[in-house]
Amino acid sequence: MPFTLPLGSKAPDFNLPATDGSSCSLADFADAGILVIFFTCNHCPYVLGSDEVTRATAEKYADRGVRFVAINANSANTYAEDDFDHMVARMSEKKFPWKYLHDKSQDVALAYGALRTPHFYVFDDTRRLVYSGRGVDNPRDVARMTVNDLDRVLDELTSGKAVSVPLTNPIGCNVKWEGRDKHWMPPEACDLV
Repeated sequence: MPFTLPLGSKAPDFNLPATDGSSCSLADFADAGILVIFFTCNHCPYVLGSDEVTRATAEKYADRGVRFVAINANSANTYAEDDFDHMVARMSEKKFPWKYLHDKSQDVALAYGALRTPHFYVFDDTRRLVYSGRGVDNPRDVARMTVNDLDRVLDELTSGKAVSVPLTNPIGCNVKWEGRDKHWMPPEACDLV
């Protein structure tokens, strides 16, 4: 079995604490016609470079039944700024239009096969995976961005079209796994395309 969730797979459930004090599971987003789950963190330059583009995309499709959920699974023992308190502070400052969940055990990141931050997963109304990969082609420096894959996917889905490019390689820092070197990747992890 591949490390990363294959296309057509059902979204793995989760029950994770959010920065707003709530606890969230997949069922809490049942009203979403399309659900974008993405793995992110507080420190990665690829995340910091592209968060405002992600925000703009989330806001653009909010009235079309698309919801976004961010999950931070990075080990705070690798980067202290990825701990829950820093997540709360970041959301308080940035006020992103999504729930920000903490996957301290990293079980959810393993279930999804998250490779990098950011890594996007788009699920249809039956919660089948229809897209996995990057948000944009230059997340570290969006001034040099030429492709917004996430926007294209959501435009296609909300227009009743098939996803033209369902797989891309996520671009970013690797997920920081507990007890591992900060550059370590699971041996079965590989490029998606």
